[in-house]
Amino acid sequence: MGGVVVVGVDGSESARKAAETARGLAESLGASLHVVTAFETERAETYGVGSDQVRISNADSAEIVAKLLANSSGQGLEITHSAARGKPADALIKEAMRLDARLIVVGNRRMRGIGRLLGSVANSVAHNAPCDVYIANTYDD
Repeated sequence: MGGVVVVGVDGSESARKAAETARGLAESLGASLHVVTAFETERAETYGVGSDQVRISNADSAEIVAKLLANSSGQGLEITHSAARGKPADALIKEAMRLDARLIVVGNRRMRGIGRLLGSVANSVAHNAPCDVYIANTYDD
């Protein structure tokens, strides 16, 4: 069947579980997996002194998170990654549109209690996605 499965990650345990679910779905569908990390504004800090300075931006950090999750995924599965500017839900939707994705996978973090009333990435993606959305259960209970 093919296509692309897009998953959003942010370094949290919930995102790791959603990425594992996305990996399994991509393998089952014969699709590739695209791991996305969103950042709203680019900030950079310089560490070190003199010629031993290193500049690290949150855009770099976002891509590192996506790459680490992609590299820990299954073998034989085509995995790409990117860091996308914007709010998490918007970034996922834009990437899914850009890649003509078949499926977006998100975790269900903030879908219980007060977070459910205030909104969540999963809720926003589910209402605005250009493709199917799979909401992975990332709670332990």
